[in-house]
Amino acid sequence: MNRIQRRSLFPLLLVLVVAGCATTPDAVSRNPESMAKAAEEFQTSGRYEDAIAQWKKVRESYASPELTTEAELKIADAQFADKSYIEAAASYEEFRKLHPNHEKAPYALYRQALSQYEQITGIDTDQTPVSNAVTLFESFLRIYPSSEYAAEVRDKLEVCRLKQVEHEIYVGRFYYRTDQYGAAIKRLEDALKKYPRSPAHDETLFYLGSAYIRTGDKAKGRDAFQRLFAEYRTSKYVDEARKFMDKNF
Repeated sequence: MNRIQRRSLFPLLLVLVVAGCATTPDAVSRNPESMAKAAEEFQTSGRYEDAIAQWKKVRESYASPELTTEAELKIADAQFADKSYIEAAASYEEFRKLHPNHEKAPYALYRQALSQYEQITGIDTDQTPVSNAVTLFESFLRIYPSSEYAAEVRDKLEVCRLKQVEHEIYVGRFYYRTDQYGAAIKRLEDALKKYPRSPAHDETLFYLGSAYIRTGDKAKGRDAFQRLFAEYRTSKYVDEARKFMDKNF
């Protein structure tokens, strides 16, 4: 091969090399559609951290508004599936702020509320997740009363409200058992006002009546017990209240 032939061959080789580079695995991995497919596979197989990392690459590629929006929601879903509920709640909220009129906005609010609900623990711990869940569930029902998620939201809202009552009773019972009867009365009266329809108020009325009697206000104590007898006839606290009255009247 002479010098002229070598010179003629060089551009052709260069084209082939460039073409080969364009189809390398690295180039494919930077393709948004390919990254989205890989992210979906990670998510389906439970590799949530890998899925989140891949969806973030898709989001940052700005390939299209649709793909970017999908990536934003998928990140939140992967965080939720990974039980990273604080991060998931923030991601769902951010999605709603960026896309308030999106068709998935109801889903994002529903999942944001669930992210708070899943953080709820005992009645003797921080009640912020309960309060947040109640606020979000109530907002959901106000904005999307006919949603496919509405029935579940109503059920979970009732669970949260019961937990709120149980926490108030827990605090009131603590005050009562440590002889802080005035504080117990205030807490228990507030619980009756804030959550008037709770099925847990048999215990509220028992401790409220007992606390009033302990302070010497037998009239109000009797009123609380009479309400207990009338509204919760089968409660175990009915017999306890009768015994307490027999001993203290």
